[in-house]
This record gives sequence, C-alpha cells and structure tokens, in this order.
Amino acid sequence: MVERAGLEVDARLASFLEGRAIPGSGVEAGAFWEGLSGLLHDLAPRNRALLARREELQRLLDARARGRPGVAEPDEAFLRGIGYLVPDGAAFLVETPPTDPEIATLAGPQLVVPATNARFALNAANARWGSLYDALYGTDALGSPPPRGPYDEARGAEVVAWAKRFLDDAVPLAGARWDEVTSIEAGDVLALATARGPVALADPAAYAGHATRGEWRFVLLRHHGLGIEVLVNPGYEVGARDPAGIAGVNLEAALSTIVDLEDSVACVDGADKALAYGVWLGLMRGDLEATFDKGGERVTRRLYDDFTYTAPDGSDLPVRCRSLLLVRNVGHLMTTPAVRLRDGSEAFEGLLDAMVTTLCALHDLRREGGPRNTRTGSVYVVKPKMHGPEEVAFACEAFDRVEAALGLPRLTVKLGIMDEERRTSANLRECIRAARDRVAFINTGFLDRTGDEIHTSMEAGPMVPKGDMRGAGWIKAYEDRNVDVGLACGLRGRAQIGKGMWAAPDLMGAMLREKVAHPRAGASCAWVPSPTAATLHATHYHRVDVAARQAEIAAEAPRGTLADLLTLPLLSGRDLSPEEVAREVDNNCQGILGYVVRWVDGGVGCSKVPDIHDVALMEDRATCRISSQALANWLRHGVVSEAEVEAALRRMAAVVDRQNGGDPLYRPMAPGFDGPAFRAARALVLEGAAQPSGYTEPILHRHRREAKAAG
Repeated sequence: MVERAGLEVDARLASFLEGRAIPGSGVEAGAFWEGLSGLLHDLAPRNRALLARREELQRLLDARARGRPGVAEPDEAFLRGIGYLVPDGAAFLVETPPTDPEIATLAGPQLVVPATNARFALNAANARWGSLYDALYGTDALGSPPPRGPYDEARGAEVVAWAKRFLDDAVPLAGARWDEVTSIEAGDVLALATARGPVALADPAAYAGHATRGEWRFVLLRHHGLGIEVLVNPGYEVGARDPAGIAGVNLEAALSTIVDLEDSVACVDGADKALAYGVWLGLMRGDLEATFDKGGERVTRRLYDDFTYTAPDGSDLPVRCRSLLLVRNVGHLMTTPAVRLRDGSEAFEGLLDAMVTTLCALHDLRREGGPRNTRTGSVYVVKPKMHGPEEVAFACEAFDRVEAALGLPRLTVKLGIMDEERRTSANLRECIRAARDRVAFINTGFLDRTGDEIHTSMEAGPMVPKGDMRGAGWIKAYEDRNVDVGLACGLRGRAQIGKGMWAAPDLMGAMLREKVAHPRAGASCAWVPSPTAATLHATHYHRVDVAARQAEIAAEAPRGTLADLLTLPLLSGRDLSPEEVAREVDNNCQGILGYVVRWVDGGVGCSKVPDIHDVALMEDRATCRISSQALANWLRHGVVSEAEVEAALRRMAAVVDRQNGGDPLYRPMAPGFDGPAFRAARALVLEGAAQPSGYTEPILHRHRREAKAAG
C-alpha cells in the first residue's frame, strides 16, 4: 500500500492510475488524489447511512410479514407509513442534456461485456455491424444446428433465402422481390434489375450510400434509422452463386455495449480493479489490443476504424463501426481493500468506480483525431442495485463531486438506472425525478429483481418455484410499468428504455421467435449475450418500429397497477410433490455450484455454464442471487431441510465436476467438499436469508480472496 492524500492505496492500482490513467487526461495527479480522497471521505458516512436505512426497512418488513404469514396482498398504507413507498410528486419531464443517437433516438440490441477481458471487450465494441449470413448459417436460427465440415450449399441457399425475405420486409422493392434481382448498380441512385426489367426500392429514401473496396461493392440502406449493408462480389464463393452477385448482408447490430465492472466480473482487490480499469481506459483511448491464438494463428484484435461511404449526392458519409460504450459501476453496497480511508476502513467501491471510470473517459472526451466514443461530450455510467430515490440522488451527488474534481462541466456524466430492486420499481417515477437532469437509461432485470422480490418478502412465506416466477403477476406489472413510467417521464428522445438478457447463447432459434417481444413492449434496447445474437436480434428492430410503438403505448392507459407490482408470488397453499421439490432444489444447487466454482476458483465473473440438462446458459451474479435466495426462502419455511440442501449440493457438485472435466485447470469439488468454492456455494444458501438484500457479493468476495491467497 502507498499513501496518497490521506488514502492508503494498493500499489498496483496506484501504479496504473499514475502511470496510465492520469497522464493525458488533462488532470494533475495531485488534484486527482485530493479529489478522490475528498469524495471517499466525505460521502462514506452518507453511503453507510443509506445501507443502514435498507436494513431498517428490511427489519420492519420482516416483522410485518411474520405478523401476517401467507398474505400475498400488499399493505400499501403500511409501506407508505414506514417510507418504503414515497409520495408521488407532480408530473415532470426529464431534462437530460443532449445524448448520443444510440441513447436518444436509435433502437437496437445492447451487449454487456466483462471489463476484465480485453478480447471480449474488443469483440463487443466491434460488434456494431454483423453478418446476417454468418449468424444464420452458424447457429440454430434456421431451426437446426449448423452442419459440420465444409460449406454446405443447401444450408447456404436456405440462409440466402431467409436473408432476402428479410430484405423484402425491411427494404422492399416496388413490384419485385429481392430474390429476383439480377444486377445492382449504386451511384447517385440505386439501380436494380430483374429478368423482367428495372426495379426500384419502394422507398427510394432507404438508399443511403455506396462504397467500393477492391472487388467488393457495398450498398448502404437504412430502415428505422438502422443500417443494412448489401455486399456485392460475384467473384466470391457465395456471390458467384447469386444472380446479382450478392455475397452477404450486414446489419447494424450492437448499437451500444455496457462494459461491466459489476455482475460479470470477479474483482476483489487492487490488482483486479487495475485490470478492469485498464480495459476501460484502452477503450476510451482507442488503443486497446488483445493478442491470442485462433485457428492455429496468432491474432491481434484492435478497435475498428469508422467506414466512409459516398452519399447519393456525392458527399462523404462516415458510418460508425463501433458500439457506443457505457460503463457499469459497482452499486452502493460493497467496499474494496484496494483503497483504505484514514480510519483504516475500506473505501466504498462504487465511489472509487465513479471517479476512476470518469477519469478514464476523459481520454475520449479530450482526444483529438480518430473515432470518438461520444459525439455529445458525454460519459455514460450505469448504476446498478440502487434502492429508491434517496440512493439515486446520492449517486447524482457523487457524480457532481466527480465532475468538479476532474474539471468537467456538470452533467457530463449521464446516469443509467437499473430498475432491478423492488423499492426502485415501486418508486420508479421518483427515482427518475431524482436523476431528471442525468438519466440516460432505465432497464429491467428479471434475475436481480426476482432475487430482491424473494429477499424483501423472505418472512412472508415460501415462494413459487423459480421457473414459475415469469408467470407471476408482479413480473408483468414490473415490465409494463418500467416502459410506461419511462415514457410518461419523457425519456423518448433522451434516454434508453431497456429490457434484460437472453440467457441461452446457443438457442438462437428460440431467441428469434421470442425476443421480438422486447421491441413490441416499447423497449429501445435489450440485452443479448454475443455479437452473433446482436445481429439476429437486430432483425427485430426492423420488424418493429419502436418509436411508433412507444407513441402508441404513451397514448394508452397505464398498464399494471402498484398493487399488482407489490403482490407477493407465494405458494399460497399449493402443495408441491416431493419430486417437484427435489427437482427444484437440484436445479438451483447445480446452477449455484456451476457458477460459483468458476467465480471463486478461476476469477471468472460471467461465462456459459451448463445447466442441469447440459444446456449452456449465460450466468452472472444475478443468476446466482435468484437461485440462492430461492433456496434460502424454502429453507426458511421448511419446504426443504438443511440436510436435504447439503445432500443436493454434494450430489450436484459431482455433476458440475463432470461438466468441467475437460478443463485441465479445474479443481474438482468432490469428494472432499471442503474447498472455498463449495463452501461459498453452501454459504450462499444457508446464510442467504441474512445477506444484505440477498446479494451474493460479500460471500463470493470473501471466498475468492481465500482462493487467491492459497494460490
């Protein structure tokens, strides 16, 4: 540890800040350290008070639930009396300064990527455009898995037919279909022909530009504000089979990406934080690189440059090739040993993130030349796990302090509010009001929100099985109200209204069928697990005009009442068979173990983890939270015993060991069941009811540090 302005700072973190982050930022090192010290010391008491308020409310809720066991209907008068529900103020509209088009006006997929993996971060940042042909050919999107071996012509023909039907829907021709086109010539106009003669776009304004690189010709079309590239090259293998020489269709896909310092990472000390901050810094400077082996070759990945088309009037038309990047900070709960205050206590990690991620973003704001992340001089910070308006107001105050310390105009930092805690959902309008001049994003998150639903009402009775939660009435009210409240507060044209993750990255056929529900619900963005998924999900934003859909919703009566939202998903006398209970317990135990063993032993915060049926699912701390809280609730109410949980954990540990058998670095949990990963999984369940808001972080961090110390 080294001393800086009254702080004790991990030497590795201090070295990163002074050697890489501060130089070139325009901020003097002394001013940075003084600003950070003031932020951490001055706001720590307020942060602690907010956490104490959470605990106080939970004690009151627990006592009330114990006095009326099994009652699912909410007692709104009680909730208002204790301050859980706050009074609704007068109607208002947000006043966020201008934001980038990806935030304000464009609707499309959003990626979330761990900040500790440079390769993944670059892949996400470069996922602004994706090949529709590749996404269809290489997944089960067409209804069957991709064939093995060399190129399959029948599969290729099926892909081309699907893509041309998509073009017929998004950018139709006047009196013809795209599969009839025999030639394409692009200049000041787009000239197409079929065997029957010339044809034109039904909407000539959809033609945006053209470009040529070697033998490749690119035709840029636009629909619902999103780009569609038609690639023409008769000399290419695919183009040679096409009557018009069409060799591919690219879609503008991941419009935005959240670089995550929270649920998808395992950062427990100064070295981990320096690694994560370093990736964010490299993205903001534009010089991030990752070198790795791929297909037997050494590959270096860098950020894409923008691409320039020629517009129909002959002018240059620059097109962005990078996703707009947001950064997700840690919430208000956790502290970090990377920085200690004068009294020896750990600094609040969310406050550290606020200062350092904004410092790193200065390199984008003040950089001259090259592609920039923001065109409006904004820094986009997503703030998770806030409980109610007071905590949102506190986050805004923290960024006021950060901007002043770093010499930035006030409101440079735009705030994303994760609507993933029950008290935030119930008071969403007032949460938005608290950030009315900063808010740039609200988003639902089924997993964390369900984890908090269970924990908040832990004493009320046993909850329905995890899989039944999606059919519970409060979920529909939650999803609908998030959109309705956001629109009523004027987020259209200023901020994103988002929906949660598609968790099965290998089930793209199901995603194509189901995730169109998100734009239909009025969401301007929704999370996807990969660039390929982003490309496929992008087709939904051509099928649904989100701006028009939001206008329809705004004109309708609000959906979902507060009473619906607050009605508890209790079993309410429903008897589960022993087989149903055992199946649910095994499923949750396997999911917890499969995730936790990678988190604790390997420091992997998010990855594809096989479920109990060997189906790969994207798992992060939110999935772990819901599973552990579900079991803790059943344990609390005697649906399952501690002995049964222990037996299931041991049984499922053997399953997880088998699923990871091909990893030479994997350390099996069985038969000893005494390593830090297994003990962490056990603690998440047995101590789940006592964890603050049911969060997994305190237990995971403790056991990860133990595993790191043991080497």
